[in-house]
Amino acid sequence: MSETATKDTAATLKNAVQDILNVIEQEREREIITRRFGLFDRRETLEQIGELLGITRERVRQLEKAILIRLKIAADDGKIPAINEVERLIVRDLSENGRVARVQDIAARLIDAIPVAETKAHVAFVAELSPKLVVINENDNYHHGVAIAEYGDEKKIRSSVDEIVKTIKKHGEPIEIETLHEMLSYEHPSQVRALASLSKLLASLKDVWGLVKWPTVNPKNIRDKIYVILADNGKPMHFSDIAKNIKDSEFKRKDVTTQAIHNELIKDKRFVLIGRGIYALDSWGYAKGTVSDIITKVLKKAGEPLHRDEIVKRVLKSRQVKETTILLNLQSKPEFKRVAKATYTLVEQ
Repeated sequence: MSETATKDTAATLKNAVQDILNVIEQEREREIITRRFGLFDRRETLEQIGELLGITRERVRQLEKAILIRLKIAADDGKIPAINEVERLIVRDLSENGRVARVQDIAARLIDAIPVAETKAHVAFVAELSPKLVVINENDNYHHGVAIAEYGDEKKIRSSVDEIVKTIKKHGEPIEIETLHEMLSYEHPSQVRALASLSKLLASLKDVWGLVKWPTVNPKNIRDKIYVILADNGKPMHFSDIAKNIKDSEFKRKDVTTQAIHNELIKDKRFVLIGRGIYALDSWGYAKGTVSDIITKVLKKAGEPLHRDEIVKRVLKSRQVKETTILLNLQSKPEFKRVAKATYTLVEQ
């Protein structure tokens, strides 16, 4: 979307909101709606508005409810034409993106930029009045969202979100959106993705979904991000490459130094140094220790003398070091002895 189109959409939203407010005859009522929805400034509580206007919190609530009912009836009767253009934009966006979405995502797509609070408030306000839209109010479990009304009310949408959360919990590990879609009964993965995005209990990374407490989909610290990068790469990496991948990633906070990443690699038992600055995950079968420690493990597991070529081959499965380093350890360390030509065993054996 061009910069002009972005400005036009933002202006359309703002003009529509102003036209709606002009329908409200009493100044006090306009003040209540403007402040409750944060249409031109921050949102305010019932208590704050009541204190400003010299009325009780309960009276503010009653007035807000009555005003919204009048506006919804007027909108339903087609008496507020300003709603129609914004309503059309929101419905089209939702139709293309799973029929439901967070308010901030709708606003971002409409203006093709990170939306300010005012733009999000305008989208939410129009959606509140539109007969074609339903609003999902924010609480501890759900983000503030909007859906196309013909696909269900707020209760039904929340029930659908709960079903997705329950399915992921039962699965027990992060799951790709296509696989999650196959486990449910929705027409398209975009619907599952849209519903899942409403839950505060879920998070995603590269369209892999899981519980927000799972670090592989919601990495919060440097160590979690290192783990995700290594797991995604599927093979050992140098710490400088890990740092570069984090900086190029989709993580929310990724401005960390290479030294900080190296420090975390050293501290965490999940990461194993297998070469000069090269790290792997312990879950891949790598274990901590020096080259001589690895040779010892190889010989112990074999239970018999091994040719040096076989020792080198087995050590290189868990360490990225030069062959000469392995051979030097075999020849110089007192725990190894040669029992035949180029064949070694442990002294204790």
